Amino acid sequence: MAYTAIDDPSAYFKVQLWTGDDTSPRAIAFDDTDTNMQPDIVWIKKRNDAASHTLFDAVLGAGSTKGLATDNMSREGLLDGSIGTTAAYGYLSAFGSDGFTVTTGTSSDGYINNGSDTYVAWCWKESATAGCDILTYTGNATDDTDISHSLSAVPHLIIGKVRDVNGEQWKVYHHKNTSAPETDHLRLHTNDATTDDATVWSDEVPTSSVFTLGNTNGINESGKLFVSYLWSEKQGFSKFGSYVGNNAGADGVFVYTGFRPALVIQKASSAGNGEWQMTDNKRDPFNPSDSKLNADRNNAEFSDFAIDILSNGFKTKADGADQQDSGVTYVYIAFAEAPFVNSKGVPCNAR
Repeated sequence: MAYTAIDDPSAYFKVQLWTGDDTSPRAIAFDDTDTNMQPDIVWIKKRNDAASHTLFDAVLGAGSTKGLATDNMSREGLLDGSIGTTAAYGYLSAFGSDGFTVTTGTSSDGYINNGSDTYVAWCWKESATAGCDILTYTGNATDDTDISHSLSAVPHLIIGKVRDVNGEQWKVYHHKNTSAPETDHLRLHTNDATTDDATVWSDEVPTSSVFTLGNTNGINESGKLFVSYLWSEKQGFSKFGSYVGNNAGADGVFVYTGFRPALVIQKASSAGNGEWQMTDNKRDPFNPSDSKLNADRNNAEFSDFAIDILSNGFKTKADGADQQDSGVTYVYIAFAEAPFVNSKGVPCNAR
């Protein structure tokens, strides 16, 4: 019996840290010793100071007019909603065979490679094998519009954004958001609870060939350009689930994923005020993992709401709205460092 679909998660997902040095351009090579990976999605965040998240993908391309900020509603290439362009704050200028190249911006408050500032990047390879797809489309303001994808599997997570308009929301579909997730959506740029709205996913469950749009501006405005990132769960590599908080302090909720996570994102879905918490194995190589960044905020890294990263999942370790309020439902997004048991029956080590 195979316990994983992917023995080497590093072929499809990597976490990379670096310290800025004002070099422009600067090639960032992945520092793990596993399989080389040419990334197709690179999500970058400055750690030591406030700065917007910047997300680049190989379908839209690299360059000074590219990049989307997950923590606000800016259009492509405009990171803070008003005057902060990727040209000013730095940008990803190329996707490499085992890393990527960044360019330092003209602003002293650079988001990418300013001297002595610290950075993290979460990187994915687009692949049906790993359940990752990047799609672009033009909106038509028509309800029940089907968008074809290339996963050959049902998507369990969809993150979408209009590219050429300021002020429109990030829309998130998560298959464990509610009992009928096709009727609801979360917003990546806010800490709001889930919203029931038929105009987003047209109350249609995604299939192995399409996902369906309603007629709202934020996901299907006529003539506007959109990008969507889709993931399907792959055993031993990715998991998109939910749990209910228990308010039990260090004896929190254990969440089984079937792998030792490299990245865990948590979000309260049934109640507001819970941020999109991001924890990874590189910023905290030992338990407890409490170095946090929020996908919906531009704040610096902070220490709070610890989790333990385990060989087969993670365990929440602190009370609060961000991860384990009693009775609150939380959704999570997790990608693997190593499968709990590989295809040869060999278990992975704990941290």
